Amino acid sequence: MLRTLVFIGVGSFIGGVARYLFSRFIQFHAATAFPWGTMTVNIVGCFLIGIIYGLCDRSFIMNNDLRLFLTVGLCGGFTTFSTFIHENYMFLDEKNCLNAILYSMLSLGLGLFLARLGHILVRMCLS
Repeated sequence: MLRTLVFIGVGSFIGGVARYLFSRFIQFHAATAFPWGTMTVNIVGCFLIGIIYGLCDRSFIMNNDLRLFLTVGLCGGFTTFSTFIHENYMFLDEKNCLNAILYSMLSLGLGLFLARLGHILVRMCLS
């Protein structure tokens, strides 16, 4: 059990640092108050977790420790659902319903699409 927690903890650390750097990079280049950095991190995380679980479903190349490191640790540390919720709360608190709806719909729609695309790509490559 301790070994598993170490794998998840190290993955979360790497994912959290990657999230911070990637999100800041995107937001800096977006030059707008709209949270493009958080949204991009969330949809990229959905794509990555789709690829990882697709690999788990289609092959035996991952042991349980690696799967947990990549999914619960790395992707869990990388994606930012709590930040996403807070940013939507702030939009609603500022009476900016259009941005709250746009942000939620884009994040959910693109996230679902990219998670599915990750699975499809793995199936195509491993078939």
